[in-house]
Amino acid sequence: MGGPLFRKVLIANRGEIACRVMRTLAEMEIASVAIYHRAEARARHVRMADEAVEITGDTPVAAHLDIDQIIKAARATGADAIHPGYGFLSENARFAAAVAAAGITFIGPDAETISLMGDKISARNFAEAQGVPVAPSVMPTGDLDAFIAQAEAIGFPLLIKATAGGGGKGMNIVRGASELREAARLASSEAQRYFGDGRVYAETYVERPRHIEVQVLGDGKGGAIHLFERECSVQRRFQKIIEEAPSAGLPETLREEICASAVRLSAAANYKNAGTVEYILGADGRFFFLEMNTRLQVEHPVTEMITGLDLVRSQIEIAAGKGLPLKQDQVKANGHAIECRVCAEDPEHDFMPETGTVQYLGVPEEPWLRFENALDQGQKITADFDPMLAKLVVHGGDRGEAVDRSIAALHDLALLGVTTNIDYLARVLDHGAFRSGDIHTDFVAQHREALAAPDIDPVALVQALAASALGFRDFRDLALATPEPYAAIGGWRN
Repeated sequence: MGGPLFRKVLIANRGEIACRVMRTLAEMEIASVAIYHRAEARARHVRMADEAVEITGDTPVAAHLDIDQIIKAARATGADAIHPGYGFLSENARFAAAVAAAGITFIGPDAETISLMGDKISARNFAEAQGVPVAPSVMPTGDLDAFIAQAEAIGFPLLIKATAGGGGKGMNIVRGASELREAARLASSEAQRYFGDGRVYAETYVERPRHIEVQVLGDGKGGAIHLFERECSVQRRFQKIIEEAPSAGLPETLREEICASAVRLSAAANYKNAGTVEYILGADGRFFFLEMNTRLQVEHPVTEMITGLDLVRSQIEIAAGKGLPLKQDQVKANGHAIECRVCAEDPEHDFMPETGTVQYLGVPEEPWLRFENALDQGQKITADFDPMLAKLVVHGGDRGEAVDRSIAALHDLALLGVTTNIDYLARVLDHGAFRSGDIHTDFVAQHREALAAPDIDPVALVQALAASALGFRDFRDLALATPEPYAAIGGWRN
């Protein structure tokens, strides 16, 4: 009666999210199964799991997208549930359906819900039917000329978006009629390449909007609660780099309205498990439904930090039929949390992805800090996966304290061997506009010059590196040790 909800869970993912899920599984006394491509045979998530199964493919990504292989691995190991993490197959309705057909529990919404909310057009239409505000838009018709005519009638600027997209792929801002046809063609081509679906639609582009999202939990029977909102406005190339909870300076009445609309949408969809409803918020206070992510979000730790809930545990409990962990009036927010995505990229060169080898990792340890990662010394950072390496998550009593603690933690964080955005993130947090809460999705572009790396005196750099190196015991012992054969002579001096 008091045993674990599942005997064994296979994590259909890798890296830090696989490790994150395994941590909760261990606390719940549920066995874990990792999957891996041979390129990551010694990766941390493989070593951390109770069992590990190799999956094959021409590339590591191809292996992680092979539904048949993953289900075969679950069956072979006796896993009675699969957690998809995020990315890869986490929002793939066909995968969810295949897992259910195999008699295995999918820790997420059912395939029908993923199909409804995962397609941006059907999700938008459903949201509109529930009274959730949506931006004026034009749906694909198969007739490019008709699409362009309707788009022009809405007015500019417009945002061209892939119907099956995400992560900023298949998106283009159009500011005039002369750009529209080519932008639609490019967005469709990119959408086909990344998602296998070339359909695009157009909607009114809100200038310098804020990106607000609401964390929801649903029981699949019309019951749903929200766990407050997150601010995800600081982005580069439509991809988030800093998230926080709660949102900075959001009026309480507006917060309640946004969160209530997310709950209404989730309940109407009979949503089951964890999900996120995303919105665009204009300077005039109007908000529009953007999309729903039918999975756990990368930024879920900030919600965990302010609510005290373990969202992975809630996912597992809901999937096992235990229902929602709390009633809405029991959900409380405490303090403020900020997440910084540490990425292998060069902010000084348009955030181009970087590769290398982790030579050293030094992480600050504080009770108010989480460093979600799966990094090892000597690990090769390749272009096989997304450039995000880790997440630095900090909690404070209020936003000011959370900002200060995040900056201090970033300064104390050392990751050598690959170019990262660590210093850039600290500059963003310390910028006056960020501190005041004056943030929007164009923040990075607007403050590009102010956020650029300062010029460094080469002599001061050498001195700083030498002082830093001498601070490490292994280096100091090696540098100052008496070499052979002189060490054997003892105290003799010439």
